[in-house]
Amino acid sequence: MMACWVSGLLLLMGLSIATSFNPGCRIRITERGLTMIQYEGLKFVAEEVENITILDLSGKEGPFHYSISGVKITQLNISNATLSFQHDAGLLFEMKKASISITFQRKMMYWLFQDIGQINASAEGVNIWTLLHLSKSNSGQMKISKVSCKASIARMNARFNGNFRGFYEMFSTILTTGLRFLINQQICPTLEHSALVLLNSLLETVPVRTDVDQYIGIDYSLFSNPDVKSDWMDVDFKGTFYPIGNETDMLSNTASIPHLKSKDHMVYISLSKHFFDSAMYSYYKAGSLKAEIPESKSSKSSAKDAPLQLNLEVTSVPHCTIKPSGNTISVSTHMNIMLMPPNSTPVTLTSIIMEIKLNAKVALKGKNLAITLGIRRFRMFSTKSTLESLVLIPIQAPMKALLQLTIMPIINERALKGVQIPLPEGINLINEMVTNHMGFLSIGADLHFYKGLREVINKNLLHLSPNNETLSKAK
Repeated sequence: MMACWVSGLLLLMGLSIATSFNPGCRIRITERGLTMIQYEGLKFVAEEVENITILDLSGKEGPFHYSISGVKITQLNISNATLSFQHDAGLLFEMKKASISITFQRKMMYWLFQDIGQINASAEGVNIWTLLHLSKSNSGQMKISKVSCKASIARMNARFNGNFRGFYEMFSTILTTGLRFLINQQICPTLEHSALVLLNSLLETVPVRTDVDQYIGIDYSLFSNPDVKSDWMDVDFKGTFYPIGNETDMLSNTASIPHLKSKDHMVYISLSKHFFDSAMYSYYKAGSLKAEIPESKSSKSSAKDAPLQLNLEVTSVPHCTIKPSGNTISVSTHMNIMLMPPNSTPVTLTSIIMEIKLNAKVALKGKNLAITLGIRRFRMFSTKSTLESLVLIPIQAPMKALLQLTIMPIINERALKGVQIPLPEGINLINEMVTNHMGFLSIGADLHFYKGLREVINKNLLHLSPNNETLSKAK
């Protein structure tokens, strides 16, 4: 029962009532953040291009017969590659005047002469233009919905060796023209597959609906398509909690999402008042905001054979306020002081209303949003008479101390477990800075890839099924 009370106060640090008309959570990626994504993403692109499978090529020109096989791209020069925001579309990947190193096996015949060996070649003037269109998927996650791609290779050079080097160079144009055509035809299909299947499998690691504990869950489905501008991208999530077992009972959200101007960090997370209020609403609706304090944890009873018990229950959804000066939560609690005679019906001695105002401090570590709570103000009064309320004044300080010692440590133990921010697997946040505003808070942070894209993608591809939306779209 006490655990119910604890869980109920997990996200007390809310703001005010909010809605299904606006998002409860917004994540903004700045140009600095995109630079970090580019660093990781280009390594992935280079691997994908280097893994391109090129078909064997054979043919003849008069008495000259040739075949090339085992074509391998050994290196892609990505020094001139960039990743940028494309206004109202998504992400633009561009590579200009790049080069590709290639090796392949040759087999040459001219009349009665035959030669077999390896050839090193290079493709020069490689230009790639790829636009990743971002949208909201049917499941509520961000996805790459379409890929627009153009690729071209200006020229290809082959370096021959062996006894017939001079002779082969006479036919180098025949070989390099065919090889250039084959490679050029594979670049865009490879990048399209990488985006629609592989990168989408990474985006699918962002949770849509997940349980916070046994009482409530959170809905992180996208509120709308990503909003892409020239120097930032906003991703809006519903960011609303719900009682487990009654997922449609959500607090309506009319709180506005603020427009952030700072660009010092790679990522900014904006949490509206609704984010926190919906958590309190859901705990309240789940009936979990209750606690029982037995006499052993309160005080010695004057009735020797009938111990006392304090029954606490929150009587309304806690009210949360965020200001630049700090965060507070107002909680109204009904407390019954019960006499618990053995083998008999409990007797209510008196009923008391407690009004509590809590301080709340928010912190973000990795992807975990945690809260620390402490009692700021405490007041008790009787439901029966003014006189009885006056009598309660001397015991307010001991009762406040009792709550600090018995309830608050358990609440904070649970509150520090927190709730996850919606980010893909393999990415954490570092250098976090929480800033309070009037009615909302923002968290600036930098990105940290604790796993490589390839590692995360390979792991998640194992869980993709033939009915998966990503695979279906890619086919």
